Amino acid sequence: MGTDHHTDVRQAVDDDVAELVRLRALLFETLGGDFFNPPSAGDDWRDALARVLKEKLTEDDTRILVVDGDNGLAACGIGTVEQWFPGPHSHNGRVGHVIGMVTDPAYRRRGHGRAIMHGLLDWFRQRDVARVDLYASTDGAPLYRDLGFVDHPDPSLYWRP
Repeated sequence: MGTDHHTDVRQAVDDDVAELVRLRALLFETLGGDFFNPPSAGDDWRDALARVLKEKLTEDDTRILVVDGDNGLAACGIGTVEQWFPGPHSHNGRVGHVIGMVTDPAYRRRGHGRAIMHGLLDWFRQRDVARVDLYASTDGAPLYRDLGFVDHPDPSLYWRP
């Protein structure tokens, strides 16, 4: 991990939902811009996120891992698995996604993100995913590259209805 102390990673539980919402909001604040923080967003998304997190905590297609801090969560990361259509580049069509990797600023540079990623990558291996996708922030990209992530060959586009 690059540090001389141990990081305990655990699965999130219902009592962590408020902290998971806090960390996800922190992620969006850090990323900034109108895409991640549209002026019209309001706070309704936080309630919707809390509902989805509570639902996904027990779903087989989702793994939410956390590291505890002194007063709340220090870090979190979410993994999901989707069934896409198999092809020559994806033998079984099972695609993993890493979402919402964030560490509270007070706990950064301690190996928490790396420990969470190792836990998620093990979980993906257990589910026989053909590949794992993620969007990396500038700060997070070196960690992901160190773990073996490379540039995706497909350009990314998006559309909002």
